Amino acid sequence: MVVLSVPAEVTVILLDIEGTTTPIAFVKDILFPYVKENVKEYLQTHWEEEECQQDVSLLRKQAEEDAQLDGAVPIPAASGNGEDDLQQMIQAVVDNVCWQMSLDRKTTALKQLQGHMWRAAFTAGHMKAEFFADVVPAIRKWREAGRKVYVYSSGSVEAQKLLFGHSTEGDILELVDGHFDTKIGHKVESESYRKIANSIGCSTNNILFLTDVTLVFALACLASSLTFAEASAAEEADVHVAVVVRPGNAGLTDDEKTCYSLITSFSELNLPSLA
Repeated sequence: MVVLSVPAEVTVILLDIEGTTTPIAFVKDILFPYVKENVKEYLQTHWEEEECQQDVSLLRKQAEEDAQLDGAVPIPAASGNGEDDLQQMIQAVVDNVCWQMSLDRKTTALKQLQGHMWRAAFTAGHMKAEFFADVVPAIRKWREAGRKVYVYSSGSVEAQKLLFGHSTEGDILELVDGHFDTKIGHKVESESYRKIANSIGCSTNNILFLTDVTLVFALACLASSLTFAEASAAEEADVHVAVVVRPGNAGLTDDEKTCYSLITSFSELNLPSLA
């Protein structure tokens, strides 16, 4: 087994979820399809609730910002013209959500609605989150060694808590010291990692970020056709990075294999005890 020695200065482990702690197949084949297949029914059932209206309002605001994007789906404001108007509006929200998901967008508006839908599904017992077998034992070991563990994912904080609170391993929320999502900044922006360090109360070089993603495309920068590296954004902020190679993850280029420390299991990390 390959062992990656972690610098003694690392006191915080920052975890991505999809493809890092949790199989991509669970996210792609269970979580996302659930939203697409049930969003219309969910909206019809919860439309009058304040939380649902907040979700729709945030999606409408995002739709206005996206108006110039190719294929963007607008969400009209309510006109109060009865049931037909309501159903047209609900369908517009459904179409907008499906459009965003088809592009794998990470907007806060989309993630918020998804999180609320997953909450309903998890609390009703319709699904349980899956974790790779090495994840929970490793996190327990890290905590025993004196490390703190945080999660940073494009999925909302609420969705993250649902995964860790309703998993095949039981409720493991107690193993996580805190959660971050795109509200603190996007994962392709180095400033996000500085804000996380400031929030935790440590230096960026005290953090080890574990992620499966090296390159991601920033939709917000379509006009300039720029490609940003999630891993390198963290490194630019002086965060330590290890790329997790899991079954089902996208393959790495030769350059990426050379540039980044690679592990296939959390058990491959050698962390000196701080306790």
